[in-house]
Amino acid sequence: MNQQKRVEILTRLRANNPNPTTELEYSTPFELLIAVILSAQATDVGVNKATRKLYPVANTAEKIYNLGLEGLKSYIKTIGLYNSKAENVIKTCKILMDNYNGEVPESREALEALPGVGRKTANVVLNTAFGWPTIAVDTHIYRVSNRTKLAVGKNVNEVEQKLLKVVPTEFKVDVHHWLILHGRYICVARKPRCGACLIEDLCEFKDKSE
Repeated sequence: MNQQKRVEILTRLRANNPNPTTELEYSTPFELLIAVILSAQATDVGVNKATRKLYPVANTAEKIYNLGLEGLKSYIKTIGLYNSKAENVIKTCKILMDNYNGEVPESREALEALPGVGRKTANVVLNTAFGWPTIAVDTHIYRVSNRTKLAVGKNVNEVEQKLLKVVPTEFKVDVHHWLILHGRYICVARKPRCGACLIEDLCEFKDKSE
């Protein structure tokens, strides 16, 4: 795909959604961090259901840590892999309390050192909470980037590096939200909704559907 076409795709996505954000519900960087940890292999809708009950009771590192493992599990047991996620969240809260006064560090290295936080989660937090031009590649972004030929790669890291290289600076902060939403609602896995797609004429996918 040539760069002119990429810019046109991003320009249209921006015109359609000028201020995109995550569908996870949060009001602080800490709430976002916990929601993203909980969202691994789970839906944002499912995570929001749990955090709507959890956050009014406990929405700081200290308060969640004080719930204890079983207390936290009672709020998140509807989310997949909740046992291991609860352990990671409790450990993360302890590290934040001990090392960062309960605050979320604005540092990739510090974030990736937290239990349950990998590169993708760190990218989401740095981008959404702190406005960094990072691109967190999940299954939706991986699919959309490869399918459209916007950024082709054999794995999520390759796609991330390609996107960082080809996406102009003016689009970098928002591109990860546009591509996730596009993959979630339009360029879906089984049968993409090409007839409803605002970039269909620019997309280089060979097997387009109606």
